[in-house]
Amino acid sequence: MTIAEQFGCNLARCRRAAGLSQEEASFRAGLHRTEVSSLERGKRLPRVDTVAKLAAAVKADPGELFEGIAWEPGELRPGYFAQS
Repeated sequence: MTIAEQFGCNLARCRRAAGLSQEEASFRAGLHRTEVSSLERGKRLPRVDTVAKLAAAVKADPGELFEGIAWEPGELRPGYFAQS
């Protein structure tokens, strides 16, 4: 599952737990319903201000929207800058 898909699942779960439709959640967050739909389907990733708005709209802690999302950093490799 991608990060966008996991975020979307978390958003949909929190929205349903709050007893809200996509339309109600989007209205409360000041967003268009199609944006909430795209986020829930994992088609888009939100900006940080959108995460804050959505969390408030569905009465959830912003961290709940990131449950199950982790990032594994790549290995550090020594590098150099090419000189011209």
